[in-house]
This record gives sequence, structure tokens and C-alpha cells, in this order.
Amino acid sequence: MNRFEEASPQDAEEIRQLVESAYRGDSARRGWTHEADLLEGERTSMDEIEGMIDAPGIALCVARNEEDRIVGCVAVTAVSDTLGYLGMLTVSPTLQSAGLGTKLLRGAEEKARSMGLKAMEMTVISQRNSLIAWYERSGYRPTGERRPFPILRNPPLEFVVLAKPLVAD
Repeated sequence: MNRFEEASPQDAEEIRQLVESAYRGDSARRGWTHEADLLEGERTSMDEIEGMIDAPGIALCVARNEEDRIVGCVAVTAVSDTLGYLGMLTVSPTLQSAGLGTKLLRGAEEKARSMGLKAMEMTVISQRNSLIAWYERSGYRPTGERRPFPILRNPPLEFVVLAKPLVAD
């Protein structure tokens, strides 16, 4: 990762392409964090990404390589004055398992601290055991809460909620 910075409106299409390539379809299967075997269709839209870039209380950050291409992204949303939500952590499928995800996660946590947030939570589809284990190795713990998946599926999907304090006890 050459640079970690907040996204600009000009980055929206490149971010959308990255997210789609990492989560859906055959390109996603080159990495290990995809949802391609669980879900089909669009993962995100230009409207959603543009809205995140423009929204107060959301920091959509990107990682750029030496060629200035976006190779990763992550979003931090202030849910309250003290709680942040980590979302859209994405690494290019061909670069997964090389440490970029950890760097993005640490960058997001630092961004959350700079926003005054004291804890971070996230949701992960419950069937994604290897991804949940990766977050646990990074200090996130299951809260015991589960949330419904927003799209009806058969069999149904649900989210596991993980959380991590961002300040020392």
C-alpha cells in the first residue's frame, strides 16, 4: 500500500469495480474473502458509493498502489458519538493474503479514533467462518447478537455482530 486516504468523488467507479471484483463472480474466487458462493448480483451501486463519499459521518478510505490504482477500500461510519461501524473492507482478489487487509483494518481503526469513536462493530455473514476467524485474530469478538440479512434467501442468511474497543481499558 503506497497511500491510505479518504476517497474522492472521482474514485467512485474504481471503488465500485474493486468491490464487485472482490465479492461477486468468478474474479472474486481468486481471493478467499468473497461471497460468490452465497450471493449473486450487484454487491454495491454507484449511488451507494457516491453517497458514502459525500455523507458526513462516513469515511470511505482507499489504498493505492505505486501506480496510483485503488487496490483496497474500507468504510468507517459513525453510528453514534462513540461507536463506529466497519464496512466494505475490500482487497483486490489477486492481492489477498499479503497483509493489505490488515493494513486497511488498522487504517480504519485509526480513522475511527480520529473521529472520536471508542469502539468499532461490524457484521459478517454467519456462514463465512474463515473471515470471522480472521477478524477474531485481529481483536474483534462476537457480541452474541445476530442480525437478519436484508435479502430473503432460502436457506436464510444472517449476520454475526463482532466488536472491538478502540481505546485501552
